[in-house]
Amino acid sequence: MFYACTLFCELNYKPKRKDLIMNLEKQAETLNDLVLINNDRMEGYQKAIDELRDEDADLRSLFQERIDQSRQFRDELVSEVVRSGERVAEGTKAAGKIYRAWMDVKAFFSGSDRKTILDNCENGEDAALRAYEETLECENLTPEQRSIVIRQQAEIKTSHDTIRAMRDTL
Repeated sequence: MFYACTLFCELNYKPKRKDLIMNLEKQAETLNDLVLINNDRMEGYQKAIDELRDEDADLRSLFQERIDQSRQFRDELVSEVVRSGERVAEGTKAAGKIYRAWMDVKAFFSGSDRKTILDNCENGEDAALRAYEETLECENLTPEQRSIVIRQQAEIKTSHDTIRAMRDTL
């Protein structure tokens, strides 16, 4: 009788353990997408800084703040991935690389004026916001992870709105 109960318990426990491992992997994959998005933001804003003229010191300061913000966001997300026991993603997303190449082409043909640069940055923030929205649709996040993602998304939305308002004044 004891053996039958032990066997029954083991059979019922293994799928739950497997589900837990799969959920941790899905959490890490979901959070790693945001790690890559924040890497994209850092590279995108650095590219924008590189395109600025000397008289655009206000934008240089704003973009450096966005780089620092993205680094902080990435570090928070990395901590969550590590906590799950999974591997942290490195680099950037392919879509981010394509977008930065498009920024190069656009800057070449239209010049590196403030409006073009701000327009490119707003488009980058749009992409980041879409990634955060998609992440929040995932059901595999813990309440703590969801809270981090919601807070970061709100800050990116504020950044987006600031950049759009600056662009719209030109």
